[in-house]
Amino acid sequence: MNVVQDIRARALPQRPYIMRSPTITRLPVMNFCSACGARVEITVPPGDTLPRYVCTGCETIHYENPKMVVGCIPEWENRILLCRRAIEPRYGLWTLPAGFMENGETTAQGALRETLEEANARVEILGLYALFNIPHINQVYMLFRARLLDLDFCAGAESLETRLLGETEIPWDQIAFATVRRTLNLYFSDRRNGEYRFHMGTIDPMPKSPTTG
Repeated sequence: MNVVQDIRARALPQRPYIMRSPTITRLPVMNFCSACGARVEITVPPGDTLPRYVCTGCETIHYENPKMVVGCIPEWENRILLCRRAIEPRYGLWTLPAGFMENGETTAQGALRETLEEANARVEILGLYALFNIPHINQVYMLFRARLLDLDFCAGAESLETRLLGETEIPWDQIAFATVRRTLNLYFSDRRNGEYRFHMGTIDPMPKSPTTG
């Protein structure tokens, strides 16, 4: 049994996964074609179903695709290594070491790099733990369980501080992102149940507060 088959065999879904139609989000601003410099316009290309930026000169189609965020859940005994962010968004709040993939690296390599950059921590990847779709901001998160190789970690350039924290020590009201909060909740729940399972889901936007007049 290969790794993918093993993950599928152990991934007992908590709820059925439902296919959704893609949410049309506003395209980032683009004025000129990066291939020839001519003006671009938003149109649905022949054979496509979604609006794209298309060059009015060379007819290059500029595709905007979701960004992949990769990171680690660094473990040491019964605690997890968290970073307090030194950058926006969510300055000063706590998160797992994670960030955007770079070209030319695998998801696991990206997770290792981000952990080293944000926490100066060296880890061993144990396996993929969670995959979350965040369609309203065009991102996909992949988070790996990882074992800290030593305690020689410290805050990187994008972190104010790093700490090893147990479940009761985590400042749950100061977690930076819904994805990280859900991952940590699943992680500690799996620990109590004695089995770490693979998790997949979708993070929806927070409902807007009703306005008062």
